[in-house]
Amino acid sequence: MGLGKTLQMIALFKADKEAAQQSGKRGRKTEPEPTKPSLVICPASLIYNWQEEIEKFAPDLKVTVLSGTQGVRKKALADADGVDVYVTSYDLLKRDIALYEGVSFDNCVLDEAQYIKNAKAAVSKSVKLIQSDHRFALTGTPIENRLSELWSIFDFLMPGFLYSQLKFEKDFEIPIAKYKDEDMTEKLKNMTSPFILRRKKMDVLKDLPAKLEEVRYARLEGEQQTIYDAQVVRMKEMLAGGELAGEEKIKIFAELMRIRQICCDPSLLFENYKGESAKREACLELVKSAIEGGHRMLIFSQFVSMLNLLEEDFAREGIETYKIIGSTPKEKRISMVRQFNDNDVPVFLISLKAGGTGLNLTGADVVIHYDPWWNLAAQNQATDRAHRIGQTRQVTVFKLILKGTIEERIMALQDAKKDLAEAILEGSNESIMSLSAEELMSLLG
Repeated sequence: MGLGKTLQMIALFKADKEAAQQSGKRGRKTEPEPTKPSLVICPASLIYNWQEEIEKFAPDLKVTVLSGTQGVRKKALADADGVDVYVTSYDLLKRDIALYEGVSFDNCVLDEAQYIKNAKAAVSKSVKLIQSDHRFALTGTPIENRLSELWSIFDFLMPGFLYSQLKFEKDFEIPIAKYKDEDMTEKLKNMTSPFILRRKKMDVLKDLPAKLEEVRYARLEGEQQTIYDAQVVRMKEMLAGGELAGEEKIKIFAELMRIRQICCDPSLLFENYKGESAKREACLELVKSAIEGGHRMLIFSQFVSMLNLLEEDFAREGIETYKIIGSTPKEKRISMVRQFNDNDVPVFLISLKAGGTGLNLTGADVVIHYDPWWNLAAQNQATDRAHRIGQTRQVTVFKLILKGTIEERIMALQDAKKDLAEAILEGSNESIMSLSAEELMSLLG
Protein backbone atom coordinates (compact mmCIF):
# COMPACT_ATOMS: atom_id res chain seq x y z
CA MET A 1 0.00 0.00 0.00
CA GLY A 2 1.29 3.42 -0.95
CA LEU A 3 4.24 2.33 -3.10
CA GLY A 4 3.00 3.59 -6.44
CA LYS A 5 1.09 0.82 -8.28
CA THR A 6 -1.65 3.20 -9.44
CA LEU A 7 0.80 5.93 -10.40
CA GLN A 8 2.93 3.54 -12.46
CA MET A 9 -0.11 2.48 -14.49
CA ILE A 10 -1.14 6.10 -15.07
CA ALA A 11 2.41 6.82 -16.28
CA LEU A 12 2.10 3.92 -18.72
CA PHE A 13 -1.25 5.17 -20.05
CA LYS A 14 0.26 8.62 -20.56
CA ALA A 15 3.43 7.24 -22.21
CA ASP A 16 1.32 5.12 -24.59
CA LYS A 17 -0.69 8.15 -25.66
CA GLU A 18 2.41 10.31 -26.17
CA ALA A 19 4.10 7.55 -28.18
CA ALA A 20 1.04 7.26 -30.43
CA GLN A 21 0.96 11.02 -30.95
CA GLN A 22 4.67 11.11 -31.83
CA SER A 23 4.39 8.24 -34.33
CA GLY A 24 1.52 10.08 -35.97
CA LYS A 25 3.69 13.15 -36.50
CA ARG A 26 6.62 11.40 -38.19
CA GLY A 27 6.10 11.77 -41.92
CA ARG A 28 2.38 11.12 -41.75
CA LYS A 29 0.18 13.37 -43.88
CA THR A 30 -2.98 11.84 -42.53
CA GLU A 31 -4.24 11.73 -39.00
CA PRO A 32 -2.98 8.72 -36.99
CA GLU A 33 -5.41 5.90 -36.43
CA PRO A 34 -7.22 6.26 -33.11
CA THR A 35 -5.60 4.24 -30.34
CA LYS A 36 -7.56 1.76 -28.30
CA PRO A 37 -8.55 2.76 -24.77
CA SER A 38 -7.32 0.95 -21.66
CA LEU A 39 -9.62 -0.70 -19.12
CA VAL A 40 -9.11 -0.63 -15.35
CA ILE A 41 -11.12 -3.11 -13.28
CA CYS A 42 -11.09 -2.48 -9.54
CA PRO A 43 -13.19 -2.79 -6.36
CA ALA A 44 -16.29 -0.57 -6.44
CA SER A 45 -14.85 1.64 -3.69
CA LEU A 46 -11.86 2.57 -5.88
CA ILE A 47 -13.41 3.51 -9.23
CA TYR A 48 -13.64 7.22 -8.45
CA ASN A 49 -10.24 7.15 -6.79
CA TRP A 50 -8.79 6.00 -10.12
CA GLN A 51 -10.63 8.82 -11.87
CA GLU A 52 -9.29 11.40 -9.43
CA GLU A 53 -5.71 10.11 -9.65
CA ILE A 54 -5.73 10.10 -13.47
CA GLU A 55 -7.17 13.62 -13.60
CA LYS A 56 -4.57 14.77 -11.07
CA PHE A 57 -1.43 13.21 -12.56
CA ALA A 58 -2.35 13.02 -16.27
CA PRO A 59 -5.02 15.66 -16.94
CA ASP A 60 -4.61 15.26 -20.71
CA LEU A 61 -6.01 11.72 -20.49
CA LYS A 62 -9.76 11.35 -20.92
CA VAL A 63 -11.10 8.94 -18.31
CA THR A 64 -14.66 7.56 -18.28
CA VAL A 65 -16.14 5.75 -15.27
CA LEU A 66 -18.59 3.04 -16.27
CA SER A 67 -21.31 3.53 -13.66
CA GLY A 68 -25.02 4.28 -13.45
CA THR A 69 -27.66 2.09 -15.11
CA GLN A 70 -26.71 -0.66 -17.51
CA GLY A 71 -28.09 1.45 -20.36
CA VAL A 72 -25.81 4.33 -19.40
CA ARG A 73 -22.82 1.99 -19.13
CA LYS A 74 -23.59 0.43 -22.52
CA LYS A 75 -23.75 3.84 -24.18
CA ALA A 76 -20.50 4.99 -22.56
CA LEU A 77 -18.70 1.84 -23.65
CA ALA A 78 -19.97 2.19 -27.22
CA ASP A 79 -18.95 5.85 -27.40
CA ALA A 80 -15.19 5.30 -27.10
CA ASP A 81 -14.17 8.25 -29.28
CA GLY A 82 -11.38 10.11 -27.50
CA VAL A 83 -11.56 7.96 -24.36
CA ASP A 84 -8.12 6.95 -23.08
CA VAL A 85 -9.11 4.98 -19.98
CA TYR A 86 -12.31 3.26 -18.87
CA VAL A 87 -12.76 2.37 -15.20
CA THR A 88 -15.28 -0.18 -13.94
CA SER A 89 -15.76 -2.45 -10.92
CA TYR A 90 -15.47 -6.21 -10.71
CA ASP A 91 -19.16 -6.51 -9.88
CA LEU A 92 -20.32 -4.36 -12.80
CA LEU A 93 -17.99 -6.14 -15.22
CA LYS A 94 -19.49 -9.45 -14.20
CA ARG A 95 -22.98 -8.10 -14.93
CA ASP A 96 -21.94 -6.34 -18.16
CA ILE A 97 -19.68 -9.00 -19.66
CA ALA A 98 -21.96 -9.42 -22.71
CA LEU A 99 -21.42 -5.73 -23.54
CA TYR A 100 -17.66 -6.33 -23.93
CA GLU A 101 -18.06 -8.89 -26.72
CA GLY A 102 -16.15 -7.65 -29.75
CA VAL A 103 -14.53 -4.78 -27.78
CA SER A 104 -10.72 -4.71 -27.61
CA PHE A 105 -8.52 -2.67 -25.27
CA ASP A 106 -4.87 -1.67 -25.29
CA ASN A 107 -4.25 -2.46 -21.61
CA CYS A 108 -6.49 -4.40 -19.24
CA VAL A 109 -5.52 -3.71 -15.62
CA LEU A 110 -6.81 -5.57 -12.56
CA ASP A 111 -6.44 -3.49 -9.41
CA GLU A 112 -6.47 -5.51 -6.17
CA ALA A 113 -6.10 -8.57 -8.38
CA GLN A 114 -6.64 -10.91 -5.44
CA TYR A 115 -10.34 -10.44 -6.29
CA ILE A 116 -9.86 -13.19 -8.88
CA LYS A 117 -8.02 -15.60 -6.57
CA ASN A 118 -10.85 -18.14 -6.89
CA ALA A 119 -10.52 -19.33 -10.48
CA LYS A 120 -14.01 -20.85 -10.45
CA ALA A 121 -15.79 -17.65 -9.37
CA ALA A 122 -17.90 -15.79 -11.93
CA VAL A 123 -15.82 -12.61 -11.61
CA SER A 124 -12.61 -14.54 -12.37
CA LYS A 125 -14.15 -16.09 -15.46
CA SER A 126 -15.48 -12.70 -16.61
CA VAL A 127 -12.19 -10.78 -16.49
CA LYS A 128 -10.50 -13.53 -18.47
CA LEU A 129 -12.94 -12.94 -21.35
CA ILE A 130 -11.78 -9.34 -21.85
CA GLN A 131 -9.79 -8.84 -25.05
CA SER A 132 -6.67 -6.69 -24.71
CA ASP A 133 -3.16 -6.36 -26.13
CA HIS A 134 -1.53 -6.17 -22.71
CA ARG A 135 -2.59 -7.37 -19.25
CA PHE A 136 -1.50 -6.22 -15.81
CA ALA A 137 -2.40 -7.41 -12.31
CA LEU A 138 -1.83 -5.03 -9.38
CA THR A 139 -1.87 -6.52 -5.89
CA GLY A 140 0.08 -6.45 -2.69
CA THR A 141 -1.23 -9.92 -1.78
CA PRO A 142 -1.01 -12.30 -4.77
CA ILE A 143 -0.98 -15.31 -2.40
CA GLU A 144 -3.19 -15.09 0.67
CA ASN A 145 -3.96 -18.71 1.50
CA ARG A 146 -3.17 -21.06 -1.38
CA LEU A 147 -0.79 -21.24 -4.34
CA SER A 148 -3.79 -21.74 -6.63
CA GLU A 149 -4.53 -18.05 -6.10
CA LEU A 150 -1.30 -17.19 -7.90
CA TRP A 151 -2.26 -19.63 -10.65
CA SER A 152 -5.58 -17.82 -11.18
CA ILE A 153 -3.83 -14.45 -11.56
CA PHE A 154 -1.34 -15.89 -14.05
CA ASP A 155 -4.23 -17.57 -15.88
CA PHE A 156 -5.53 -14.05 -16.53
CA LEU A 157 -2.12 -12.65 -17.46
CA MET A 158 -0.83 -15.50 -19.63
CA PRO A 159 -3.31 -18.37 -19.99
CA GLY A 160 -1.54 -21.72 -20.02
CA PHE A 161 1.82 -20.40 -18.82
CA LEU A 162 1.44 -22.25 -15.50
CA TYR A 163 -0.30 -25.16 -17.24
CA SER A 164 -3.83 -26.27 -16.36
CA GLN A 165 -5.11 -25.83 -12.84
CA LEU A 166 -5.06 -29.59 -12.25
CA LYS A 167 -1.46 -29.94 -13.48
CA PHE A 168 -0.38 -26.91 -11.43
CA GLU A 169 -1.96 -28.43 -8.32
CA LYS A 170 -0.30 -31.81 -8.97
CA ASP A 171 3.15 -30.54 -9.97
CA PHE A 172 3.50 -27.43 -7.79
CA GLU A 173 0.88 -26.79 -5.14
CA ILE A 174 0.85 -30.20 -3.46
CA PRO A 175 4.66 -30.74 -3.56
CA ILE A 176 5.38 -27.20 -2.32
CA ALA A 177 2.60 -26.71 0.25
CA LYS A 178 2.39 -30.26 1.56
CA TYR A 179 5.90 -31.63 1.17
CA LYS A 180 8.02 -28.43 1.17
CA ASP A 181 9.67 -29.49 -2.10
CA GLU A 182 12.56 -27.06 -2.54
CA ASP A 183 13.23 -27.97 -6.17
CA MET A 184 9.64 -27.26 -7.24
CA THR A 185 9.62 -24.09 -5.15
CA GLU A 186 12.72 -22.87 -6.99
CA LYS A 187 11.27 -23.89 -10.37
CA LEU A 188 8.04 -21.96 -9.75
CA LYS A 189 10.02 -18.94 -8.55
CA ASN A 190 12.19 -19.01 -11.68
CA MET A 191 9.14 -19.27 -13.93
CA THR A 192 7.16 -16.41 -12.38
CA SER A 193 9.82 -13.93 -11.18
CA PRO A 194 10.50 -12.37 -14.63
CA PHE A 195 6.87 -11.24 -14.71
CA ILE A 196 6.63 -9.91 -11.16
CA LEU A 197 7.76 -6.45 -10.06
CA ARG A 198 7.80 -6.70 -6.30
CA ARG A 199 8.44 -3.62 -4.19
CA LYS A 200 8.68 -3.55 -0.41
CA LYS A 201 8.69 -0.49 1.81
CA MET A 202 12.07 -1.46 3.24
CA ASP A 203 13.55 -1.42 -0.29
CA VAL A 204 12.42 2.12 -1.09
CA LEU A 205 12.12 3.69 2.34
CA LYS A 206 14.80 6.28 1.60
CA ASP A 207 12.66 7.56 -1.30
CA LEU A 208 9.42 7.76 0.69
CA PRO A 209 8.08 10.45 2.99
CA ALA A 210 7.38 9.51 6.58
CA LYS A 211 3.69 10.10 5.96
CA LEU A 212 1.58 9.57 2.84
CA GLU A 213 -1.86 11.21 2.60
CA GLU A 214 -4.59 10.17 0.19
CA VAL A 215 -8.21 11.19 -0.35
CA ARG A 216 -10.27 8.07 -1.00
CA TYR A 217 -13.51 8.90 -2.82
CA ALA A 218 -16.89 7.16 -2.81
CA ARG A 219 -20.07 8.25 -4.56
CA LEU A 220 -23.72 8.40 -3.46
CA GLU A 221 -26.20 6.18 -5.25
CA GLY A 222 -29.79 5.01 -4.97
CA GLU A 223 -31.73 5.67 -1.79
CA GLN A 224 -28.83 7.40 -0.05
CA GLN A 225 -28.59 9.89 -2.93
CA THR A 226 -32.35 10.54 -2.71
CA ILE A 227 -32.16 11.24 1.03
CA TYR A 228 -29.14 13.50 0.59
CA ASP A 229 -30.81 15.50 -2.21
CA ALA A 230 -33.97 15.94 -0.13
CA GLN A 231 -31.95 17.31 2.78
CA VAL A 232 -30.12 19.74 0.47
CA VAL A 233 -33.45 20.99 -0.94
CA ARG A 234 -34.74 21.45 2.61
CA MET A 235 -31.69 23.53 3.54
CA LYS A 236 -31.87 25.64 0.40
CA GLU A 237 -35.50 26.46 1.16
CA MET A 238 -34.49 27.54 4.67
CA LEU A 239 -31.76 29.76 3.19
CA ALA A 240 -33.88 31.20 0.39
CA GLY A 241 -35.14 34.06 2.53
CA GLY A 242 -31.77 35.81 2.52
CA GLU A 243 -30.68 37.27 5.86
CA LEU A 244 -30.80 34.90 8.83
CA ALA A 245 -31.43 35.70 12.46
CA GLY A 246 -29.43 34.03 15.22
CA GLU A 247 -32.01 31.37 16.06
CA GLU A 248 -32.40 30.47 12.39
CA LYS A 249 -28.66 29.95 12.06
CA ILE A 250 -28.73 27.51 14.94
CA LYS A 251 -31.35 25.53 13.03
CA ILE A 252 -29.17 25.71 9.91
CA PHE A 253 -26.24 24.31 11.86
CA ALA A 254 -28.41 21.38 12.97
CA GLU A 255 -29.40 20.73 9.35
CA LEU A 256 -25.76 20.80 8.25
CA MET A 257 -25.03 18.18 10.89
CA ARG A 258 -27.83 16.04 9.46
CA ILE A 259 -26.28 16.28 5.99
CA ARG A 260 -22.94 15.13 7.40
CA GLN A 261 -24.62 12.17 9.08
CA ILE A 262 -26.35 11.21 5.81
CA CYS A 263 -22.91 11.19 4.15
CA CYS A 264 -21.58 8.88 6.87
CA ASP A 265 -24.60 6.55 6.85
CA PRO A 266 -28.32 7.47 6.66
CA SER A 267 -29.08 4.97 9.43
CA LEU A 268 -27.50 7.46 11.85
CA LEU A 269 -30.69 9.48 11.32
CA PHE A 270 -33.24 6.92 10.16
CA GLU A 271 -33.50 3.84 12.34
CA ASN A 272 -35.27 1.73 9.71
CA TYR A 273 -32.96 2.66 6.83
CA LYS A 274 -31.96 -0.51 4.94
CA GLY A 275 -30.38 0.98 1.80
CA GLU A 276 -26.77 1.29 0.72
CA SER A 277 -24.09 3.34 2.44
CA ALA A 278 -21.35 4.27 -0.02
CA LYS A 279 -18.76 5.39 2.50
CA ARG A 280 -19.40 2.53 4.91
CA GLU A 281 -18.90 0.00 2.10
CA ALA A 282 -15.76 1.81 0.91
CA CYS A 283 -14.35 1.80 4.45
CA LEU A 284 -14.95 -1.93 4.86
CA GLU A 285 -13.19 -2.69 1.57
CA LEU A 286 -10.27 -0.44 2.47
CA VAL A 287 -9.86 -2.08 5.87
CA LYS A 288 -9.98 -5.61 4.47
CA SER A 289 -7.42 -4.68 1.80
CA ALA A 290 -5.13 -3.12 4.40
CA ILE A 291 -5.36 -6.16 6.68
CA GLU A 292 -4.50 -8.45 3.75
CA GLY A 293 -1.39 -6.33 3.24
CA GLY A 294 -0.33 -6.79 6.87
CA HIS A 295 -1.33 -3.29 8.03
CA ARG A 296 -2.97 -2.20 11.28
CA MET A 297 -5.07 0.93 11.50
CA LEU A 298 -6.76 3.65 13.51
CA ILE A 299 -10.23 4.76 12.38
CA PHE A 300 -11.47 8.15 13.61
CA SER A 301 -15.02 9.51 13.49
CA GLN A 302 -16.82 12.33 15.24
CA PHE A 303 -19.93 10.16 15.57
CA VAL A 304 -19.87 7.42 18.20
CA SER A 305 -22.93 5.87 16.57
CA MET A 306 -20.91 5.52 13.33
CA LEU A 307 -18.12 3.74 15.17
CA ASN A 308 -20.73 1.35 16.58
CA LEU A 309 -21.96 0.53 13.07
CA LEU A 310 -18.40 -0.09 11.85
CA GLU A 311 -17.74 -2.27 14.87
CA GLU A 312 -20.75 -4.43 13.87
CA ASP A 313 -19.49 -4.66 10.27
CA PHE A 314 -16.04 -5.79 11.38
CA ALA A 315 -17.48 -8.33 13.83
CA ARG A 316 -19.46 -9.92 10.98
CA GLU A 317 -16.24 -10.17 8.97
CA GLY A 318 -14.37 -11.74 11.89
CA ILE A 319 -12.13 -8.66 12.30
CA GLU A 320 -11.10 -7.93 15.89
CA THR A 321 -11.28 -4.33 17.12
CA TYR A 322 -10.69 -2.07 20.07
CA LYS A 323 -12.82 1.04 20.63
CA ILE A 324 -12.37 4.21 22.67
CA ILE A 325 -15.24 6.68 23.10
CA GLY A 326 -15.95 9.43 25.60
CA SER A 327 -17.42 7.07 28.19
CA THR A 328 -14.46 4.66 28.13
CA PRO A 329 -12.83 4.69 31.61
CA LYS A 330 -9.30 6.08 31.74
CA GLU A 331 -7.80 2.84 33.07
CA LYS A 332 -9.43 0.83 30.28
CA ARG A 333 -8.07 3.24 27.67
CA ILE A 334 -4.52 2.79 28.93
CA SER A 335 -4.96 -0.97 28.95
CA MET A 336 -6.32 -1.10 25.38
CA VAL A 337 -3.57 1.16 24.05
CA ARG A 338 -0.91 -1.05 25.64
CA GLN A 339 -2.55 -4.21 24.26
CA PHE A 340 -2.92 -2.76 20.75
CA ASN A 341 0.74 -1.77 20.60
CA ASP A 342 1.78 -5.25 21.77
CA ASN A 343 -0.56 -7.59 19.87
CA ASP A 344 -1.97 -8.12 16.36
CA VAL A 345 -5.55 -6.79 16.63
CA PRO A 346 -5.82 -4.87 13.32
CA VAL A 347 -8.35 -2.09 14.01
CA PHE A 348 -8.72 0.59 16.68
CA LEU A 349 -11.92 2.67 16.51
CA ILE A 350 -11.60 6.08 18.16
CA SER A 351 -13.98 9.00 18.60
CA LEU A 352 -12.67 12.52 18.01
CA LYS A 353 -13.24 13.93 21.46
CA ALA A 354 -12.08 10.79 23.25
CA GLY A 355 -8.90 10.01 21.35
CA GLY A 356 -7.78 12.91 19.21
CA THR A 357 -4.94 13.65 21.61
CA GLY A 358 -2.94 12.00 24.34
CA LEU A 359 -2.70 8.48 22.91
CA ASN A 360 0.44 6.74 21.67
CA LEU A 361 -0.63 4.15 19.09
CA THR A 362 2.50 3.43 17.09
CA GLY A 363 1.31 -0.14 16.57
CA ALA A 364 -0.72 1.23 13.64
CA ASP A 365 0.70 2.34 10.30
CA VAL A 366 -2.59 3.31 8.63
CA VAL A 367 -4.94 6.11 9.75
CA ILE A 368 -8.47 6.44 8.34
CA HIS A 369 -10.49 9.62 8.88
CA TYR A 370 -14.02 8.36 8.27
CA ASP A 371 -15.63 11.80 8.29
CA PRO A 372 -13.71 14.97 7.46
CA TRP A 373 -12.35 17.16 10.20
CA TRP A 374 -12.10 20.56 8.62
CA ASN A 375 -10.19 21.78 11.64
CA LEU A 376 -6.80 20.76 10.27
CA ALA A 377 -5.06 20.99 13.62
CA ALA A 378 -7.50 18.50 15.15
CA GLN A 379 -7.13 16.13 12.20
CA ASN A 380 -3.35 16.27 12.36
CA GLN A 381 -3.41 15.67 16.10
CA ALA A 382 -5.45 12.53 15.50
CA THR A 383 -3.07 11.35 12.78
CA ASP A 384 -0.18 11.88 15.17
CA ARG A 385 -1.51 9.11 17.42
CA ALA A 386 0.35 6.83 14.97
CA HIS A 387 2.76 9.20 13.22
CA ARG A 388 4.98 10.07 16.18
CA ILE A 389 8.32 9.32 17.83
CA GLY A 390 8.60 5.56 18.20
CA GLN A 391 6.95 4.82 14.85
CA THR A 392 9.36 2.78 12.73
CA ARG A 393 7.18 2.49 9.61
CA GLN A 394 5.74 4.87 7.07
CA VAL A 395 2.22 5.98 8.01
CA THR A 396 -0.47 6.12 5.33
CA VAL A 397 -3.40 8.46 5.99
CA PHE A 398 -6.74 8.12 4.20
CA LYS A 399 -9.54 10.70 4.19
CA LEU A 400 -12.87 9.21 3.09
CA ILE A 401 -14.87 11.75 1.08
CA LEU A 402 -18.19 11.42 -0.74
CA LYS A 403 -17.74 12.91 -4.19
CA GLY A 404 -20.24 15.56 -5.27
CA THR A 405 -21.41 16.30 -1.72
CA ILE A 406 -20.93 18.99 0.88
CA GLU A 407 -17.86 17.08 2.09
CA GLU A 408 -15.99 17.68 -1.16
CA ARG A 409 -16.96 21.34 -1.34
CA ILE A 410 -15.89 22.11 2.19
CA MET A 411 -12.59 20.35 1.51
CA ALA A 412 -12.05 22.65 -1.48
CA LEU A 413 -12.75 25.65 0.74
CA GLN A 414 -10.58 24.30 3.54
CA ASP A 415 -7.62 26.62 3.22
CA ALA A 416 -9.56 29.77 2.42
CA LYS A 417 -12.36 29.18 4.89
CA LYS A 418 -10.77 27.68 7.98
CA ASP A 419 -13.10 29.58 10.29
CA LEU A 420 -16.11 28.37 8.29
CA ALA A 421 -14.94 24.77 8.47
CA GLU A 422 -14.33 24.99 12.19
CA ALA A 423 -17.78 26.45 12.70
CA ILE A 424 -19.52 23.66 10.82
CA LEU A 425 -17.63 20.70 12.19
CA GLU A 426 -16.56 21.86 15.61
CA GLY A 427 -19.90 23.36 16.52
CA SER A 428 -18.65 26.89 17.16
CA ASN A 429 -21.85 28.94 17.27
CA GLU A 430 -19.91 32.17 17.48
CA SER A 431 -18.21 31.58 14.10
CA ILE A 432 -21.22 30.16 12.32
CA MET A 433 -23.25 33.20 13.33
CA SER A 434 -20.99 35.34 11.14
CA LEU A 435 -21.80 33.44 7.93
CA SER A 436 -24.14 34.90 5.37
CA ALA A 437 -26.95 32.99 3.67
CA GLU A 438 -24.94 33.16 0.43
CA GLU A 439 -21.90 31.53 2.07
CA LEU A 440 -24.04 28.77 3.52
CA MET A 441 -25.77 28.28 0.16
CA SER A 442 -22.40 27.88 -1.57
CA LEU A 443 -21.71 24.80 0.54
CA LEU A 444 -24.72 23.07 -0.95
CA GLY A 445 -23.68 23.57 -4.60
